Amino acid sequence: MRPTPFYNIVAGCSLPVLYGLFRLRAKGVENVPEGTGFVLAANHFSNFDPWPLGMPLWPKHFLRFMAKSELYWFPATLVLNNAGAFPVRRGQRDIAAIETAVELVKEGHVVTMFPEGTRRSKGLTKKWDARPHSGAARIALEAGAPLVPAALKGTDRLSRFGPLRVAYGAPIDIDDLRGQEVGPAARLATERLMARIAELEASL
Repeated sequence: MRPTPFYNIVAGCSLPVLYGLFRLRAKGVENVPEGTGFVLAANHFSNFDPWPLGMPLWPKHFLRFMAKSELYWFPATLVLNNAGAFPVRRGQRDIAAIETAVELVKEGHVVTMFPEGTRRSKGLTKKWDARPHSGAARIALEAGAPLVPAALKGTDRLSRFGPLRVAYGAPIDIDDLRGQEVGPAARLATERLMARIAELEASL
């Protein structure tokens, strides 16, 4: 799907910043499917993770991602919507957000997910712990789409100006889980996904 004009402007302006100042380097881009929607799932360190995760795939791919509903306040709402985000209520079974994500993937979008659900570490006391959630796998299963793992490194140290590293893996094999009961199938798919994300992270 074509990126929004805002997405293109931000991406274009980001090129010298990410690849120059932050020394972004990516590998495994050839593993990313083309011509179809899919779910892209990665580890999570920072609210800026979608930025380096999406740049190596631009302009071929326009990342759509769930953003916690607490971030939706004016004028941030306008920025988030044009950047490809849609809201999710953390700590709740937000069926509407899952349904929106499934429809986006079916329409050919790339829906980006962070299965850990929240950043791994930050300075303030956290209300939510980082632990794997099955939403990414569930969306891929319900949409009949590829589930692509990815890993990031360096976004928790942005004040040090990089280096940033990204690795994309081949789609997780979940064909044997399609057609099964969604809950158990999504949990098994998530186990495979998190194992592969850990391998990719270790390779950075």
